[in-house]
Amino acid sequence: MAELPCADDPEPSEPVPAGPLYVPVRPGPLGCAVRLFRTPPGGRTAVCFTSEHRLTAALGPHQAWIRLAGPVLRTLTAPLGATAVTVDPRFTAPAATSAPAATPALPVSAPAATSAPAVVPPRAGLLRTG
Repeated sequence: MAELPCADDPEPSEPVPAGPLYVPVRPGPLGCAVRLFRTPPGGRTAVCFTSEHRLTAALGPHQAWIRLAGPVLRTLTAPLGATAVTVDPRFTAPAATSAPAATPALPVSAPAATSAPAVVPPRAGLLRTG
């Protein structure tokens, strides 16, 4: 019987590639913390990349990262509610801006400048007479 060569590829049942992965991190109070992301339906997921090039292509050249094995990443993020691990995501949303999108406002005429503050008299009743 011929012996099949054994490669370092992950088993089909393993959810992430074998070997250390590039994991995006952010600064935290005690060092760095793994960044968690949201899936399109809104669930939490840990994200990792198989190369530094793929990480920088998706998240930019200034994204900090560390190398972690897949099982370690799962162990770190499971208590935080991230039960999924996304490997090499292709599509990412643009970075959030600090200011919310401007909503169109109705034009308002400014009162004439006076030295006294403008006082609006109370409205009379809304009932119409005959």
